[in-house]
Formats: sequence, C-alpha cells, structure tokens
Amino acid sequence: MAASAFTDLSRLAIHTMTNKPWSLRQCIDGYSRAGIRGISVWRNVLEPIGARQAGKMLRDAGMDVVALVRGGFFPAFEQSRRQAAIDDNRRAIDDAADIGAKMVVLVCGAVPGMPLSEARKQIHDGIATVLPHAEARKVRLAIEPLHPMYAADRSAINRMAEARQICESLRSPWLGIACDVYHVWWDPELQTEIELAGKQKTLFAFHICDWRVETRDLLNDRGLMGEGCIPLRQIRGWVEAAGFSGYNEVEIFSTQKWAMDQAEYVEQIKRAYLECS
Repeated sequence: MAASAFTDLSRLAIHTMTNKPWSLRQCIDGYSRAGIRGISVWRNVLEPIGARQAGKMLRDAGMDVVALVRGGFFPAFEQSRRQAAIDDNRRAIDDAADIGAKMVVLVCGAVPGMPLSEARKQIHDGIATVLPHAEARKVRLAIEPLHPMYAADRSAINRMAEARQICESLRSPWLGIACDVYHVWWDPELQTEIELAGKQKTLFAFHICDWRVETRDLLNDRGLMGEGCIPLRQIRGWVEAAGFSGYNEVEIFSTQKWAMDQAEYVEQIKRAYLECS
C-alpha cells in the first residue's frame, strides 16, 4: 500500500459522464476552474459538436485527454450487427485520434441468450479486427471488465483475468486493460491480476469511485470515494506497486449527484479524492 493518500490534483481526471448534465464546454470550463487538467470524454458530449471541434476546444484549454469512452459492444447474433459494431469502433478510434485521447475504453458487450463463451469469442475476434486500425491511428484500446451483474447484457468480460487472456492472445502493445474499482473490487484474484498487468505492461487505466452498501440502483448509484465499502487505498497501492503512474479517473454514475449543482459537485469530488482515495 502507498504510504499516503493523494496530496495534490496533478493525477486527477474526471469522466464527463460524472457530470452528465454538463456539455463538453461546461466540463472543460468547470474542470479548469477547479484546477483539474485530466479529462476522459464520453461520446455523447461529442455528438452535438463533432470530434474535430471538440479536439480544438480541448487543446485550446490545455486539457489532457486520457480516454474516449466508449467502444466495444461486439457480440451479436446477426453478422450485420457485428459488422456495425466493428464500424462503430473504428469511428470511435478516429474520434479519439481527433480529440487527442490516448485510448478508447472498451465496454465489450453481451447479448441475452448468447452463451458467455460465444460472446467472449466474438469480443476477442472483434478486438482483433479493429486493432490494426487502432495501431495505425496510434490509439490504445483498454478492455474494461464489468461487474458480473452486467454479464447478461453489457459485458461478458467480468474479471481482469478474462481481459488478460485476450491481451495475451492478441499480444499488441496497443491493447491493455482499464481497471475500474467499481467492477473488480470484489475479485479475490485482483491483486495478482494487477501485478500481472504491471509485468505485462497492459495496465492502461485506473477508474475510481465507491460502492454504496445500500445501493439504490445498480447502474446509477455509485458513490464518491469514501461513501462505500471499496478498499480504494489498498487497491491504489497495488496499482502503483505494479508501476502505474497515469491518471486516477473519477467515473461516477449517480442520479443523485447529477441533480446537484455540478460546480459544487466537482468540489466534492476534489475533497473526496484528496481525503479518501
């Protein structure tokens, strides 16, 4: 475990979805006023303005774009839908390049009624298909395991071990893993998998929030750091011991927080980051 909590904001990044009511312009301005340079951009805030204009806004403001979120959703019963997912992931890679994002985060997908083994095969094959385009555009792909509660319809990749197996199969420096504590904190093999990701140089991203014990919604009730039961400092210690020195990205879906004044919420994020992470 690291010797101390975070003491400055230099490695703090915020996902725009954390402040869902804000446009990209409002996120840039709000984070800048708060002294935060790191930002991970969700595709919904690009749609009204386009990636090129967004890229200019981000560069003019001096923001460091950690990631574009999200690609993935590869599995489908129909070949036409699988091809549509491939095309969409290529567009995501192009958008990431246009805004200066270092990576595209992949929420890999799942289909109700499809065996997980088949979904995982389609995910592997889908990533293999788009990987040359990512390499050509110099954009990394980060597989994000999702909590098993999403295995039926959001992601058949639920543990870092499953993400690692895809990375080991495809063996590209442009492919790695996004470790989101909300999804993997429960895994008894988490420390071992983080250590392996460090050795294999596949630990691309680290997302932070908290798991509310009495959660009111399995999608939109994440907590601020310190509001739940995730041993965040312990996990951060494992991540840093594995050699990770990138941004600590706050990614929180919360109907309650979205109803707040978002500038006040950003200040809460800063305090929680400094005091509880």
